[in-house]
Amino acid sequence: MNTYSVAIVGAGPTGLVLANLLGCHGIRVLLLERGATTVDEARAVTIDDESLRTIQATGLIESVLAHVVQGYGVHYYSWRNRPFARIEPTSKEYGYAKRNAFRQQVLLRDLLAGLTRFAQVEVRFEHTLQSFEETAGGVRLLVDTPQGPGEFHCDWLVACDGGRSPIREQLGYVLRGSSYDEKWLIADLLGRSSPFRHTRTYCDPARPAIRLPGPQGTVRYEFMLHPGEEPEAVLEERGLREWIRQRDAADAELPIARKVVYAFHARVADRWRAGRVFLAGDAAHLTPPFAGQGMNSGIRDAANLAWKLAAVVRGELPTGLLDTYEAERKPHAWSLIRMALRIGRFMQPRHVWSAALSQGALKVLSLLLPPVRDYVLHLKFKPQPRFFAGFFTADGAAPKAQVPAGQLLPQPTVELASGRRVLLDEVLGHGFAELQLAHAPGAERPSPIAFVQVRVLRRSDDFLPGLAADHAGATLVRDVDGTLEALLTSARAQAVALRPDRYVLAYLPQGAQARWPVQAVLDRLADGGDPPLPSPTPMFPCHSSTATTATAALARKS
Repeated sequence: MNTYSVAIVGAGPTGLVLANLLGCHGIRVLLLERGATTVDEARAVTIDDESLRTIQATGLIESVLAHVVQGYGVHYYSWRNRPFARIEPTSKEYGYAKRNAFRQQVLLRDLLAGLTRFAQVEVRFEHTLQSFEETAGGVRLLVDTPQGPGEFHCDWLVACDGGRSPIREQLGYVLRGSSYDEKWLIADLLGRSSPFRHTRTYCDPARPAIRLPGPQGTVRYEFMLHPGEEPEAVLEERGLREWIRQRDAADAELPIARKVVYAFHARVADRWRAGRVFLAGDAAHLTPPFAGQGMNSGIRDAANLAWKLAAVVRGELPTGLLDTYEAERKPHAWSLIRMALRIGRFMQPRHVWSAALSQGALKVLSLLLPPVRDYVLHLKFKPQPRFFAGFFTADGAAPKAQVPAGQLLPQPTVELASGRRVLLDEVLGHGFAELQLAHAPGAERPSPIAFVQVRVLRRSDDFLPGLAADHAGATLVRDVDGTLEALLTSARAQAVALRPDRYVLAYLPQGAQARWPVQAVLDRLADGGDPPLPSPTPMFPCHSSTATTATAALARKS
């Protein structure tokens, strides 16, 4: 039967992460990819902590981390080839290092293998979407298949089909923003022997360049081209190796696996939804490469959209919930684009005098003002994963909260009654969750949303006999480093409600008579009638052990 709840076009990082998340929610999915398999080259090379947390939600984190170099930084070199600044963040606010090196083709294979866990998810390679039309009850897809023209039907269609998205073009939507004249040459090399793990960024007006070590002995070089330099000329191997030799003589002798010239863009689609059709990943936004956030922004799209589609497909929340996808994601995508442009301007000085001025100023400020140093060193200039409109309560409920409603909750380590320590999300499941201090009042607090119940012991508390009986139906954890207690204390709350993507939905004020301020959020979604109330729904179990043993070769379905 060629009818699905969700169809995804494009088996890149965004599409594969979205398919895995929907698979965990038990949703029937069709993933269409025009190629014969996933892309076998490294395009993106940096995966951040937020994306790894999303990979954790798919149940694939163990297999993915096996191929990731965790926790690398960036060292900046001046026009005199001297180090003048560095970024080496050490905190793991969301459970993982903030910057991590990976090989995109390996990640795609892991994500593809993960889909073999789900009988209700179909992957069809060599299937090219030719056209689509919205019908009374869904979307009709006309597809070129290896056997000839085919027809499929879905309730919802998600375009993860890249920066030149045919779906976006058929919708008539355009990318707003700028494309830049500067072109960059990328070269990926194999067999690196240098143990230096951090990126080197050469802010040299003579030729800005970047050196990025990767997993399995790989290293990437990126060089900015000057006006008048033609791609055919700069791709000539002898000249390329000479550029590399100026930065690292040993690297200049390594085999070259890939070389390409590209231009960069800072553009966002004017709309991300048309009825039952959504744009995600590069189809919705194009990010300059300087911050390593292009792919990561696409994974954020998948994390935001997956649980919303699942809730609507199951009839648990009204379709108005899907309107919050663009409202939440678009401003944050723009903020990361602006950050990337600022970094790009800093690393591409036009003149020696401007390089000396900006680089010297940063070095002096970092020496004299520790807050400036820490702001740079710990990557605090990266925009917070926070929404200012969408599916969450107003800030007025907890104005002094460390993590306001609409912001991603940190993921600390917690301790189970058995003594085992795990990351917080491991005990939250895939749905809505409620974290409450175990010593807070336990009066009945009806809510229109069903929560997974987690009771948090302070780090000084013990798992006393009878405690589990006092909190029947809830999972007990100890707050190992005090993160959760501090968060709730700052919000003057006894509990916090989390969305399935682990953004804060609402805080429960202190007091035995307090009630969840959730109904007002649901009322905003009303689409012509009272929304059905969510009830606990079985989710497909996403276990890392299952995914690790899954074969990477999916049978081509037709």
